[in-house]
Amino acid sequence: MNVVIIDYGSGNLRSAAKAFERVVGETGTAATITVSSEAAAIDAADKIVLPGVGAFAACMAGLSALPGMRAALQRNVQERKKPFLGICVGMQLMAERSLEHGVHRGLGWIAGEVRPIPANGLKVPHMGWNELVLQKTDHPVLAGIPPGAHAYFVHSYAMACADAADVAARTEYGTPLVAVVARANLVGTQFHPEKSQATGLRLIGNFLAWRP
Repeated sequence: MNVVIIDYGSGNLRSAAKAFERVVGETGTAATITVSSEAAAIDAADKIVLPGVGAFAACMAGLSALPGMRAALQRNVQERKKPFLGICVGMQLMAERSLEHGVHRGLGWIAGEVRPIPANGLKVPHMGWNELVLQKTDHPVLAGIPPGAHAYFVHSYAMACADAADVAARTEYGTPLVAVVARANLVGTQFHPEKSQATGLRLIGNFLAWRP
């Protein structure tokens, strides 16, 4: 199994790759973890990971600047239905649009938009450990993650899904925020699994084993 982590100039690539490699080593999964900016690597991938750190528009611009990458993602994720994991801004890019510093179009894979987190007297960005409230306890990528599990977040914007059925987990930060989205072969985490210790490693292991 070939797992490709997309390098488009944004994201904790080293941390993400090390977390995936750790899970592969500990579980004995027959998988190769590749970090690549090449569209051809997406065609050769069995599973695709899109990390992301920073502003939505900059991340989308970086992704779109890679020759053939947008077409390769459409071909492999939307048409061939390869398992896809978006992390942090990588998850947000799956939305139709973002309202971060203007209006910016996303990939349009999940109906909804990315909005500012309301302050509600709390510090923004939302940074640190927060509890996951699972909405889809039977989703394979969330298997074995117990009620009350915590994950590590760093974000000032959050996805608002048009269809509640796409929300697999939420977290509370003055208001409910989307923490995990899941639909068909797509899954996305607002938190960083590579920084979320046991919870994150379990989710990565589940993604590697997932056969949507």
